[in-house]
Amino acid sequence: MAGVPTGVIAATGLVGGYAIARWTKKRPLGGLALAAAGAVAAKGWREKAGNATAAVLSAAYVVAFAGSHPLAKKIGAWPSVGAVAGGMAAASWAVVDRRQG
Repeated sequence: MAGVPTGVIAATGLVGGYAIARWTKKRPLGGLALAAAGAVAAKGWREKAGNATAAVLSAAYVVAFAGSHPLAKKIGAWPSVGAVAGGMAAASWAVVDRRQG
């Protein structure tokens, strides 16, 4: 996954985790996908930008996931997931991915 931008991995984890949970009706399965993608993204953040950056972006990933729930009550589930996934991808790009050749 070395060539895949970390923002893509993080956004895919948020969208994919929700999609799996919704379509299988098994929330733990969606959570597993969310956590797995988060771990892969965190590994990339750490390798590319160090421990402190990885910690901050990992916290942002958790906040994005948690924040999608109250946001969904205002704008709907899919728009909320799209918004937080886009925000996470943008944050990862701004902090890590744009600096990578």
